Amino acid sequence: MKTLGENIKYYRKINNISQTDFAKKLNTTQQRVSEWECNKIEPSLYNIVKILNILNITFDELIDGIDI
Repeated sequence: MKTLGENIKYYRKINNISQTDFAKKLNTTQQRVSEWECNKIEPSLYNIVKILNILNITFDELIDGIDI
């Protein structure tokens, strides 16, 4: 079973975007991106929409394999 953070990290890496660059595109910090990817916190719905646009993926792709 996957987590939201693992999927964010997976698609970020597929797009060859560093945490720092990803954070800049999202207007947040690298630490916040790390917290999402380590499942310490979840991104807001607003940030999820931005993540989908930046990574050019669908919501279904983002939650694939996650037990919600």
